[in-house]
Amino acid sequence: METLQSLDSLLFVVVNQTLSNPATDALMPLITNDWALRIGYALALGLMLWRGSANWRRAALFSVLALALADQLSGSVFKPLLERSRPCQTPELFEHLRLLVHCGAGKSLPSSHAANAFAVASFFFWVSWHDANLRLMRWGLAGAASLVALSRVFVGVHYPGDIIAGAALGSVCGVAVGTLALRYMLAPEKKARAG
Repeated sequence: METLQSLDSLLFVVVNQTLSNPATDALMPLITNDWALRIGYALALGLMLWRGSANWRRAALFSVLALALADQLSGSVFKPLLERSRPCQTPELFEHLRLLVHCGAGKSLPSSHAANAFAVASFFFWVSWHDANLRLMRWGLAGAASLVALSRVFVGVHYPGDIIAGAALGSVCGVAVGTLALRYMLAPEKKARAG
């Protein structure tokens, strides 16, 4: 376990120190901002509910379930269970730390930002897989989720292992809720075709 922690600390320093530059210093705090993420998600949901087909309206509602599941599992189950300190709470890293946002008092593993972003991205990736016209949307969401996750290391509040664990947890939640949603989202459409 110590070897994994050492590797994670080394990778943290590489991303947080070595890869940082004025562009990432300006961009990453904006990408990781809770309010920006909430507003962006709310606007996307509002657009789907307002202009989307019946299936996309149902998908919007199911995506909230995927997000809530990932958020509760990461923040209320795994973080208290694993109790890993954030890099910005670890004295050994203080000399190597570039903290660009408030550290927060919470624990580190898994990253809830990564879990939430990947839950939503994986959900929409899964439920739209059959539609070749939505390929760009799927890859755009995957890229956005990856950027949100990576921003957490750049700003100094998570280790790379935290974001990998968060991405894995979020992906499982997104696919699980997506599988459930496909049973109910497409059911009315299939019945209409059969009748």
